[in-house]
Amino acid sequence: MITCDFLICGSGIAGASMAYELAPHGKVVVVEQESQHGRHTTGRSAALYIESYGPEPVRRLTAASRAFFDAPAPGFADYPLLSVRGCLNIAGPDRLDELARFAEGLAVTGAEFREVSGEAARERIPLLKPQACAAAVFEPNACDIDTNGLHAGYLKLARARGAEFRLNARLERLEPDAHGWRAGLADGETVQARVVVNAAGAWADRVAALAGVRPLGMTPLRRTALLLDPPAGLDFGGWPMVVDVDEQFYFKPDAGRILASPCDETPSEPLDAAPEELDIAICVDRLQAACDLPVRRVARAWAGLRTFCPDRVEAFGYDATAPGFFWYVGQGGYGMQTAPAAARLGAALALGHDVPPDLAEHGFTPQTLSPARFAEPRPMNGT
Repeated sequence: MITCDFLICGSGIAGASMAYELAPHGKVVVVEQESQHGRHTTGRSAALYIESYGPEPVRRLTAASRAFFDAPAPGFADYPLLSVRGCLNIAGPDRLDELARFAEGLAVTGAEFREVSGEAARERIPLLKPQACAAAVFEPNACDIDTNGLHAGYLKLARARGAEFRLNARLERLEPDAHGWRAGLADGETVQARVVVNAAGAWADRVAALAGVRPLGMTPLRRTALLLDPPAGLDFGGWPMVVDVDEQFYFKPDAGRILASPCDETPSEPLDAAPEELDIAICVDRLQAACDLPVRRVARAWAGLRTFCPDRVEAFGYDATAPGFFWYVGQGGYGMQTAPAAARLGAALALGHDVPPDLAEHGFTPQTLSPARFAEPRPMNGT
């Protein structure tokens, strides 16, 4: 039998970053049902660092993460985790009021931005059509995140701090006992842990059900992404990300191709998500309605699950009815850009420590993201 202080369920960006933060404070074991780390949402992320993106608590976590992205721990990564991309939010003539509201919301966040005429935006991105881009708002500090580097850095340094990772380790039983929790794995191994950290992403409510803990009502949503070949001779590598103000699509340069998404959010069971032909066609249609972009073929298409709590804000904290069962869930589409601050906050709460001073300055308390806000009766089926 394996014994540990913290049993973390899931080795995506959530589980890996929590392992890194918790390992100096006790024995950490991470169990992952797949044969590789980050196979699902983490490994399929097209993440950007955009301080204006997401609900207000998410934006605060993102801002609080910037210092780590700019100066990660020694040995964390061989290359910068962020590279400046910029983000151009566009609106057609009939959506200018929505763009103005978007700019007002940006002003409240304190993020740097500037309003751009349609002509200037189309000069920057010549493919854009006037009916899709009558005006724009540009966020100069939006950055591409090296998602592989971020995840790999957490895995590497968590191991260096003593965390143990077990792949092909599907949870089959999770029961409370006198010492905390006893977990049974599919290979017959048993793990005894003082604390269980539920960082299982789309499978989080299923982990809770195994433990006899009422699920939070998590909703996995499928999102599709495509890689398209650009027109021959087009110099587009320095383009910013382009996002429709209504989030009907986005596109950006990616390794010599154009990465695009229809920003779909289709409810799904927890599974190995695959793109649907209809969503691929919708993406191409929306992109061609906004751009003079011939699409002769889709070089690659994939899908991932973005899993949200009912209010679309993360939940970090111990379950009120199950001692030693810690929720670290609901990162949705924000897990990469919030990982550094989120893991520090989550680890402090799991350890019973005070909120780190810099996070307290961003307004976080032990109650800010508490799962207790979902204390009212919830459906047992989170999807």
